[in-house]
Amino acid sequence: MKKKQESTENNKIEEQKDRNPEITQEQFDDLTTTLQRIQAEFENYKKRIEKENQSLIKNANADLIKQLLPVLDSFELAIKNSNGNQEIDKFKKGLELIYAQLFNIMEDQGLRIIDTKNQKFDPYKHEVLLVKESGKEEDFILEEFQKGYMLNSIVLRHSKVMIAKHKDDNQQTDTHEVK
Repeated sequence: MKKKQESTENNKIEEQKDRNPEITQEQFDDLTTTLQRIQAEFENYKKRIEKENQSLIKNANADLIKQLLPVLDSFELAIKNSNGNQEIDKFKKGLELIYAQLFNIMEDQGLRIIDTKNQKFDPYKHEVLLVKESGKEEDFILEEFQKGYMLNSIVLRHSKVMIAKHKDDNQQTDTHEVK
């Protein structure tokens, strides 16, 4: 199809050249080069627009999922804080099932938890709330206060964490709040 289109265009150019003998070969070559460049630019434009549309479709649910994150947090907190008798255990089991169902739906839409276990601090994924002197490696995540989430390749919410600061042997362990 493309070759047929190019040959048709070349035929039209040749016909134009025959009708207008004042066009020199150099002008003809310049016009042909310009036409080819414009066609290539248009193809690149179409590809770029297609990529942008795919990205838009892929991340269209970002606002909805971001609004649902506090619901996930509430379920996690309820599950974590429910200890006790048999009735509470049954209720907890129900909460766990609802949480799992909600999380699976959101996971199918591209949501994933930002991993903080045995990780170094990454400013693109983590937010430091506290710095604590520790024998661990500098900028190592010691504790996660709130889970962070990504939707496909977009960070919806940064993980809120405490990181390690290298401990001096002469100083006592201390925790510093980051502002």
